[in-house]
Amino acid sequence: MLTGMQIAVIGGDARQLEVIRKLTEQDAKLWLIGFEQLDHAFSGAVKEKMEDVDFSEIDAIILPVPGTNLKGEVETIFSNEIVFITEELLAKTPPNCTIYSGISNAYLNGITKKTNRKLIQLFERDDVAIYNSIPTVEGTIMMAIQHTDFTIHGSKVVVLGLGRVGMSVARTFKALGAKVKVGARRSEHMARITEMALHPFHLDQLKDEIKDADICINTIPVEVVTASVIAQMPSHTLIIDLASKPGGTDFRYAEKRGIKALLAPGLPGIVAPKTAGKILANVLSQLLTDELNKRKGKTT
Repeated sequence: MLTGMQIAVIGGDARQLEVIRKLTEQDAKLWLIGFEQLDHAFSGAVKEKMEDVDFSEIDAIILPVPGTNLKGEVETIFSNEIVFITEELLAKTPPNCTIYSGISNAYLNGITKKTNRKLIQLFERDDVAIYNSIPTVEGTIMMAIQHTDFTIHGSKVVVLGLGRVGMSVARTFKALGAKVKVGARRSEHMARITEMALHPFHLDQLKDEIKDADICINTIPVEVVTASVIAQMPSHTLIIDLASKPGGTDFRYAEKRGIKALLAPGLPGIVAPKTAGKILANVLSQLLTDELNKRKGKTT
């Protein structure tokens, strides 16, 4: 139980509703900022404007998965007002206040460091990333079906990167009957690709391996699908970029060549917000419980 904890949930999409539901069930006191247009009411949760919340009493701040943009603005789909996280706001919180976000950036890293507040990036956790790979794969399949005129079965699919998402994508497309190649750099990844009975290749050979691709799925958050790579693709190739913004694809050149390229970060929140929200809620619940027990001098 989270009795006695005061938590500010600032902005977000439908995933945050599962977080709110879970934490109120555990008796936390929630302040919802950026939720004025939310019709649903939660017992133990109060909708407030930023200026009306006493942040000196807040034990934790929960931000949306994207955190903030580089100006400190927070995504708020349940409000028309712009909400900002500032250094001055964090300075008002107690020294042991923890900020939770899906991912971070230079701005959020900077203000948490300056105010000496702990920042936890949920998507850096293996459990969150692996659980989230499930709706990500389902969303990728949906996009592949919607934007092609051929079956996945028998198609030639190139997956770039064998991280937690790349592995799930490659395994699932193979299970659907696709002929899957996976590009990576690390020797252990090459070994794992071989063990999975897939075709491994080093990313330095991407220009050659992409020449017969029907679908290219990128999971690497740096530009690997460059103009010179796109120039080697068949005109019908579909690019699905799952990397965080701005992705790893030269979208300008893809458009110039007439190749359809889709940037699709955050698929779990689009195709399965309830499931994606439950994943975050369960992890946050455990982290907050651990923090509360630590403050009480207990161990879990």
